[in-house]
Amino acid sequence: MATKTLKIGSALPDFNLEGTDRKFYTPESFKDKKALVVIFSCNHCPYVQAYEERIKNIQNDYRLKGVQIVAVNSNDDLQYEEDSFENMKKRALEKSFNFLYLRDKDQSVARAFDATHTPEIFLFDEKRRLVYHGKIDDNWKEPEKVKTKYLRSALDELLAGKEISIPETFSIGCTIKWKSY
Repeated sequence: MATKTLKIGSALPDFNLEGTDRKFYTPESFKDKKALVVIFSCNHCPYVQAYEERIKNIQNDYRLKGVQIVAVNSNDDLQYEEDSFENMKKRALEKSFNFLYLRDKDQSVARAFDATHTPEIFLFDEKRRLVYHGKIDDNWKEPEKVKTKYLRSALDELLAGKEISIPETFSIGCTIKWKSY
């Protein structure tokens, strides 16, 4: 389905998605933020589950610096009922998500981003240009053994006005579950 991921420097694709808080969000919703992190996510993927606490910690650590994390679930919820909007609301509540969790019901946003995996990270600067794409860090399974924190490093460099030293890494995780039309 996805064939070419957004390139570094690409503009943030447009979207209008409903969150688990029942509000709708567009890029304009974040106009006051210095950075926007879009994470393609879901409920059932063990990679995503392993990263949920780290994502919450990143949002906590960077919220006051003008960073907003937005998780987007684009998975087919007919084949993967765990990823239904109702189950998204339950998971966000159970896990006390402090970031937005949005539903891409028709998968148009995943297609616009050319996203392929969960979790897959897209970091946009204040002008909403892509400055980092890839994974959160180098050890999804054992947080205590992480050596390189790619997303945190990119955020630190971005907020300091520096060029991102590692703008791309390969994404690991589950593949997005595409609907068969």
